[in-house]
Amino acid sequence: MTLTLTVPSRADADRLTGLPVAVIGAGPVGLAAAAHLLEQGLSVVVYEAGYQVGTSVRAWGHTRLFSPWRYVIDDAARRLLEPTGWTQPRGSSLLTGHDLIAQYLEPLAQTPKLAPVIRYGVRVDAVSRQGMDRTRSTGRADTPFLLRLHTADGVEDVTARAVVDTSGTYTSPNPLTAAGLAPTADLGDRVMHALPDVLGADRARFAGKRVLVVGAGHSAANTLIKLAALAKDEPAMTLLWSIRNASTARLGADAADGLAARGQLGSNAHGLVESGRVEQLASFEIDDVRPDGDQVTVTGRRAGQPFTVTVDVIVNATGFRPDLDMLREIRLGLDDIVEAPRALAPLIDPNLHSCGSVPPHGVAELAHPEPNFFIAGMKSYGRAPTFLLLTGYEQVRSIAAELAGDHQAARDVQLVLPETGVCTTDVGGSSSCGVPATTEAAEGSSCCAAPAPATPPASSSCCTN
Repeated sequence: MTLTLTVPSRADADRLTGLPVAVIGAGPVGLAAAAHLLEQGLSVVVYEAGYQVGTSVRAWGHTRLFSPWRYVIDDAARRLLEPTGWTQPRGSSLLTGHDLIAQYLEPLAQTPKLAPVIRYGVRVDAVSRQGMDRTRSTGRADTPFLLRLHTADGVEDVTARAVVDTSGTYTSPNPLTAAGLAPTADLGDRVMHALPDVLGADRARFAGKRVLVVGAGHSAANTLIKLAALAKDEPAMTLLWSIRNASTARLGADAADGLAARGQLGSNAHGLVESGRVEQLASFEIDDVRPDGDQVTVTGRRAGQPFTVTVDVIVNATGFRPDLDMLREIRLGLDDIVEAPRALAPLIDPNLHSCGSVPPHGVAELAHPEPNFFIAGMKSYGRAPTFLLLTGYEQVRSIAAELAGDHQAARDVQLVLPETGVCTTDVGGSSSCGVPATTEAAEGSSCCAAPAPATPPASSSCCTN
């Protein structure tokens, strides 16, 4: 059976009148969603599991983004900030995650309109319909959403007229094994999350160690560059890079890219391999990872032959997947492969193209069978890589217009983005993507970082997942 997704116009029923739109997550896209909803005159509440904005961004805050400031500030958010005396950073300068928080997210969250609608320390455990599980259909569109919240004071149920899930994927990494299953043993701190602070807080974890980085994307390249810098002071270090395929399609050396810092990542990473500072284990399909004394042993097949390697620590840069547990009672229309909305999936499926170029899209591509429920931001990409912030901002602008009843504006999606570099396709070879690329990673996605420049950039966008 083929599921066709549509977004019919819907008038609010009496039971929905006066209820807010619930936004899950106070990261860059969640705050942008709230800003657009408020600008449309809609009531909104933002639920943030952490006790500050940008919880996931803080985890990789030491990392330099490859997009300059002009690509990481939402228009509606800017309009909230300007009356407060906020000064926008130089558009062409690069920034770290910590810069993003201090100079943008925190001031935005403190604006008079946003501050009262953000609830911190509130985790959304489940989303459903009031009095309805996913099997009941009659009157479903006119029934309020029910969100079950976990707070410091206990469990609380609240209602909403619509839900926008921008909770991201950074806390849900893909497993290390090629089969997508978790290793059979508990590895403890022998495995580090993507984008560790190699030259800062996590330095001691890597200094003098034999390190394996697993993954073929921007996060892996960024980490390898930082590890190589550390190895200059720690000559006993050994750096290994495991990739599942024969090559790294998204990290082409010297690829032309509208974001120079993003294109530079591939060149830098491949240079480390060519110089012998990093040993690349290509075509390595990992079957299991087990503790081995103070070390960890990785077993699998390399080019079809049994292969084993033992290291001190692993960096898991294999990408992320959406946590869908809290949405069990919501009718989702997700693609079978990448777990993104079905109309969006063909645009981002890495089996079809690897360059990250995605046409602008909005509410029509983000629709689910559940009326007035949307997943936006990095989570909307499911397991696909290379999500970037401007795309998320356009998503929530379109959603806000739809919920406000301006269905034409919701579908009038216009967004100009930098061109990406050369990418591969499922038919072999390489091709220049014929659509604009998205730009900056949000909420710690696998494409949010870039190599730090030798000197801090002043006005150049050339330099940095």
